[in-house]
Amino acid sequence: MSNPFEDEEATYVVLINDEAQYSLWPSFAEVPAGWTVALAETGRSACLEYINENWTDMRPKSLVDAMDASARDAA
Repeated sequence: MSNPFEDEEATYVVLINDEAQYSLWPSFAEVPAGWTVALAETGRSACLEYINENWTDMRPKSLVDAMDASARDAA
């Protein structure tokens, strides 16, 4: 069986979690708990383009929030 995450002919969705992390996900698979659809079913390249355009900070949201709070406290 081939890897369903690398099938150029398949359709995918883009998922996002509460930490603002993105995932390419095969459209046939159930969305895992803790994730929501950020981009509806489309081709793999469109999903990857969406992820590249929107996930510009790889840090988890909780880390970003903590660092921002720390910077405000230090000011």
